[in-house]
Amino acid sequence: MENNNPSLFDAAAPESAADLALALAPSAGTGHFDELRGTTSKRLPALSKLPGPLGIAGQTQSQSLSNGPSQTQSQGQSQSQTPSRGSSTATAPESKAELAPAWHAFFTQLGTNGFFDLNHRNANLQRLIRDNGVTYNVYADADGPQRPWALDLFPMLLTPQDWASIEAGVAQRARLLDRIMADVYGAQQLPKLGLLPTALVQGHPGYLRPMHGSQPAGGKFLHIAAFDLARGPDGNWWVVSQRTQAPSGLGYLLENRLSISMQFPEAFREMNVQRLAASYRALVDGMKAACPVQSSNSVNNISNGEPRIVLLTPGPYNETYFEHAYLARYLGLTLVEGSDLMVRDDRLYLKTLQGLEPVHGILKRLDDEFLDPLELRSDSSLGVPGLLQVIRAGNVLVANSPGSAFLESPALLGFLPALSEHLLGEKLALPSLATWWCGEQAALQSVLPQLKDCVIKPTYPASGLPTVIGQTLSRDKLDEWAGRIMRHGEDYTVQAYLPLSQTPTWQGEKVAPRSAMLRVFAVSDGQNAWQVLPGGLARLAGKNVNIASMQHGGSSADVWALGAKTTAEPFSAPVSAAAAPSAPTAPPAAALPPRRQKRAVTSRAAEHLFWLGRYTERAENSVRLASLTLQSLSGDDQSSQPLLAWLSAMAVNNALVVPTVPPATQAKRVFERSLIANLADMTQAASVGYSLHALKNAASAVRERLSQEQWKTIVHAEAEFFTRCKKISSGSEKGTQGPVYSTQEALRALDAASAFLAAMTGAQTDRMMRDDGWRLLSIGRHIERLNTLASALMLGFETGAAQDDSGFAAIVALFDSTITFHAQYQQRRDTVALLDLLVLDRDNPRSIAWVTQTLRARLAKLEGTDLGQMAALAMNLPDPGSWTLADLYGASDSDSTGPQTHERLQRQLERCAVSALELSDLISRRYFSHAASGSHSLSA
Repeated sequence: MENNNPSLFDAAAPESAADLALALAPSAGTGHFDELRGTTSKRLPALSKLPGPLGIAGQTQSQSLSNGPSQTQSQGQSQSQTPSRGSSTATAPESKAELAPAWHAFFTQLGTNGFFDLNHRNANLQRLIRDNGVTYNVYADADGPQRPWALDLFPMLLTPQDWASIEAGVAQRARLLDRIMADVYGAQQLPKLGLLPTALVQGHPGYLRPMHGSQPAGGKFLHIAAFDLARGPDGNWWVVSQRTQAPSGLGYLLENRLSISMQFPEAFREMNVQRLAASYRALVDGMKAACPVQSSNSVNNISNGEPRIVLLTPGPYNETYFEHAYLARYLGLTLVEGSDLMVRDDRLYLKTLQGLEPVHGILKRLDDEFLDPLELRSDSSLGVPGLLQVIRAGNVLVANSPGSAFLESPALLGFLPALSEHLLGEKLALPSLATWWCGEQAALQSVLPQLKDCVIKPTYPASGLPTVIGQTLSRDKLDEWAGRIMRHGEDYTVQAYLPLSQTPTWQGEKVAPRSAMLRVFAVSDGQNAWQVLPGGLARLAGKNVNIASMQHGGSSADVWALGAKTTAEPFSAPVSAAAAPSAPTAPPAAALPPRRQKRAVTSRAAEHLFWLGRYTERAENSVRLASLTLQSLSGDDQSSQPLLAWLSAMAVNNALVVPTVPPATQAKRVFERSLIANLADMTQAASVGYSLHALKNAASAVRERLSQEQWKTIVHAEAEFFTRCKKISSGSEKGTQGPVYSTQEALRALDAASAFLAAMTGAQTDRMMRDDGWRLLSIGRHIERLNTLASALMLGFETGAAQDDSGFAAIVALFDSTITFHAQYQQRRDTVALLDLLVLDRDNPRSIAWVTQTLRARLAKLEGTDLGQMAALAMNLPDPGSWTLADLYGASDSDSTGPQTHERLQRQLERCAVSALELSDLISRRYFSHAASGSHSLSA
């Protein structure tokens, strides 16, 4: 597909950006429309005049079908003979080719550096994608690293004429599909009139019989529809397929726009690119207007005000989960999984920390068959038992209504022209590719001789049958496929093969054409009208020029729909009812308090936030302990036996080494090597690497609640730590002074992880809303801290480290209180000073008294306890604020003739450690008992 083109940096390269583009970019492949030049590289007749399957008016199904139901399909084909034309025309001789006006304007806006800055912009783009955590994962990679979203530097450009044609055709088709679905689940006149075969309706696995006869809330079946379009060699746009169940791309489209507009701000501004925000606002406002707001107050916390809309996701392991979290955050919706919802009395509720809250609308990103295990797939753990009954009762709006899967069948395309004339009284403005459903004998006989020049598709996409391009098959394979189609014609649909138009992409120092397919979205605005998002999502083919798919190694491009005049609306306009323009007679916005809906904290999100806090604190403690241990083993204190005994016990207690490793008191170097080797060991439930990975997993489940900077820090912390640890192990294998080199590299890796964790702590403390979710995150951190510090101090006295100068300093360092201790007590090394700072000081955030005091305050706020009252969950927590030095360091200890055991102190410290873990269990039972079971390490 790619021709060799000159390097950007050739000495004789033209100077202007437009001239460079024309010189550097090879023409599109033969028969493909060249988006850059606005022509086809080789003169071809218009698509409507091509013979065979590519020619809609050639030997097509419309010439061979008889009357009856098949006549409907023939009408679908004949309608496609008059495609809607955009601004592009037939091909011109290549010698006279020039840049299309839109592309000439784009390259003119590149600025003074022109093409010479494109590599830098592309590097910035890829870094932005990585930093923002934009991912797309096929299910086969679920256990592997997340794949960064593939986005090309150049946008795809649509002229105002092109876009006007696409916009009108897509809006018309969206109206048509909604009317078809209303008939299929209502009177079913279309099958009775022979306009739609029953095999494509009741015979489709996606047709849901439980939904027949039910009227959706708001009266609209569809709220979102996506259409895949391709430009043919004649420059016209054709509909290839349509998606209605849970069409992907709305979130990636937003991210693409934000990323590319940042790379080309001058071009974006000067070319009058149409903005996106109004369409997203229309979607949310339309859903709110159609939601059935409930007035019953039989359940706690039901609000009669703003309807609550949630975004239903399959969960973090879904291939497009990034998009779900991104959309929920942008639209201001609560991101939920099926386990977050429950049905009671034919109504849908959200499980929150404060009880059940009503749900009035669902924007679903879940295929229909998984929605309700009671009436659909019984093995689904992604849906909500009883949801279909709530929908039938009209008590919840679902976008889109369940049962739209039959609309996605490619076989339907051939029947749409006749359906449009019947239901809308209009001819289709945007044609479909010639399509033959092989369930009709006449269509089957007509298309079999043309299989070589067609695409064979499954009539029912969920059947698992492959899509095959006839040109890629040998004669024997073609015969095999013909036999399959003859035996099971109803399972196959044949579609004309269309060479996709090719748009320029940036490949290092070269411009390369890539085949592109455009996905355009239409959304309902609630006023019985449809808005088409200006632009869309372009999918670019990879090595295989025939397939433009992200799952087959393709990439994406932003799509700029150019306007005829400047659009003043900012891209980042907030999506809310309050953002809509006010009527001329409305009072000033400042005079009206904004309607605020308290953000719900689902029990599932609360559990992930709780564990996010615990794993963050655990990682910090492990990093500090590992650094302290390695420094002690290589420093002046390595001869202190109490210190080595304490470090060994702490390392085992916190799972930094396995219990079978000889302690440092017996074999320091063996112990040291084992600790370094286990730093990134994922089999150790409390290793630093395990805690960082678990921290990221917990964060990924609540990504919609985290800022991009916070998520970026979490991802980088894990990635850099594992990269550094990998270098440590490779250095040891080469035998280049392994132990010494590994110790220094390990300390550097731990220092880097500590810096990242400090940034995470800052973000958690200063960048998150103080709601119940944040309180549980903080409670999780302080539970972990209380258990770790109490156990550390207890072991310090058991091993005698607290009475040893080196051990004393190490304990203070582990409590991160060295500077404070020296400022208050200078060089004192007595137990009284140690207990005063690390146990009783309520101003030291690392003291046991401060931790328990903070825990009590967080629990009281979480439970809504009256001021001055103790929360029920805090009843079993000890109160170090009531302790005195005499209680902890009594006369019996000081008068003892033998070694001091500090029995009173040990009992209190053990009580603190145990009560912390008991509190974790109590919180889990009260707030998380319904949530899906997860794999968490309860204690080190």
